[in-house]
Amino acid sequence: MTIHWCGTGLSAIPGLRRLIEAGHDVAVWNRSVDKARAAVGDLTGAIHAFDKDALAAAVQPGDVVVSMLPGDWHVPLAEMCLDRGAHFVSSSYIAPEMRALDGAAREKGLSFVNEIGLDPGIDHLMAHHMVADYRASEAFDPGNDLSFTSYCGGVPKVPNPFRYKFSWSPLGVLKALRSQSRSIRAFAELDVARPWDALSSYEAPLPTPETFEVYPNRDSIPFIADYRFDPEWRIRDFVRGTLRLNGWAEAWADIFTEIETLEGAAGEARLKEMSEQFWQDHAYAEGEPDRVVLCVGLKAEKDGAAVWHKTYVMDAWGDARGTAMARLVSVPVSLAVESVLAREIPAGVSPAPHDPKLVARYLSEVDRLAQHLQVVDHLA
Repeated sequence: MTIHWCGTGLSAIPGLRRLIEAGHDVAVWNRSVDKARAAVGDLTGAIHAFDKDALAAAVQPGDVVVSMLPGDWHVPLAEMCLDRGAHFVSSSYIAPEMRALDGAAREKGLSFVNEIGLDPGIDHLMAHHMVADYRASEAFDPGNDLSFTSYCGGVPKVPNPFRYKFSWSPLGVLKALRSQSRSIRAFAELDVARPWDALSSYEAPLPTPETFEVYPNRDSIPFIADYRFDPEWRIRDFVRGTLRLNGWAEAWADIFTEIETLEGAAGEARLKEMSEQFWQDHAYAEGEPDRVVLCVGLKAEKDGAAVWHKTYVMDAWGDARGTAMARLVSVPVSLAVESVLAREIPAGVSPAPHDPKLVARYLSEVDRLAQHLQVVDHLA
């Protein structure tokens, strides 16, 4: 079986190299063959110019297609996989159009795995671990009040006045600032039009505790079911959010103000202009270390007192192996590819796996990728 890895951008390389070095049959597809050769040419000569028709002609039944391309490519490539009898893997959120392929993928026995990068991805694995741990504990009681938080952010290892640096095109970050979010706060649904309207402070339980600015991201509500919360559980708080360095909101205040005014085609053009400027002014320099912090916490309370409270906390930064972001996005993708080939993931469209054995195996690999990984028991 051949792994067709599409896209050799900044966040794709460690996972791609891992698969090639492990001896898998890997074909690399990228718009720029020269860039792909610079990234993995020392390991393989199976590098092709990305073209959907050429890729479709090369894909055989049982192969795996990996999309590390921009998001609008995922569904077309997954549809091609249906036609060719191939599996599909990406790190991106499951779009409704991708979800709609579930039935057809199941019928054909094909695994379409998504949301298996960093966030979404590693955060899902941590959440599955936490919920299973809580269910197995003596403190478990369906009547407990539960608070779930998941905060992830890529931040500069060395803080800068802008309080942020870009490891890829800033356009996605800017567009995310214009998106609504849904979460649960104090037993009620919280709908927020702009992230900065729900900004709060969060103390990460790192070896030296550190405070960050956090805000809800996208729609958290569907993940209540994906994380296997029972429908009758009492949920005080449930939020999946983004983490930023303290001072970020103040440093970005003028950007927030301008984003509020942008509309239509002119607004989209201005966003692209801002993106290009930010990439010029605030991108990581060659070899400059990035940092990723991820904290997934679950607290259970009875009669107002905590009876179970743990946080899975990760801190990783760029080193001789490259950027933390690239490792943490692409290596989980490569793990999912191997699980698909080994038939360890059921057919259909799915996010990061729930299987306890896979969760444990993947998180063990994450432990090697990050400089710090720990489950903190706040009541110990």
